[in-house]
Amino acid sequence: MSKRYPIPPFTDRTAKEKIQLAEDAWNSKDPYRVVQAYTVDSEWRSCDLFINGTEEIIDFLFIKWRKELNYKLKKEYWAHTDNRIAVRFEYEYHNSQGQWFRAYGNENWEFDDNGLMKKRYASINDLPIEGTERKFK
Repeated sequence: MSKRYPIPPFTDRTAKEKIQLAEDAWNSKDPYRVVQAYTVDSEWRSCDLFINGTEEIIDFLFIKWRKELNYKLKKEYWAHTDNRIAVRFEYEYHNSQGQWFRAYGNENWEFDDNGLMKKRYASINDLPIEGTERKFK
């Protein structure tokens, strides 16, 4: 099995590097790029959805980015242990009617020994904003 560096146990530096890699992948809006960071049986909770495995992750991301247009994400380090990282994030997008949103949330990540994420639990709140209130352009 291939490794996805950095791998656990994480240090402050490697945890922050892992977060930046995730941010970069998600901002690519390429589900196939994003899914490479996860185990084939990865377990997700995203708001009210429970997602399991590569195919469901890919399907979820294709649907997400068809609805969330001009998506732009920023992740921040919160805490870590040997194989877990907690992240605070916010992202902005607009829907097909042109309404802008800013989403705020937290994620808890758990990694296997190869550096692949096996669990991702996200709590997210979307807030309608005016286009003039955008932070990420």
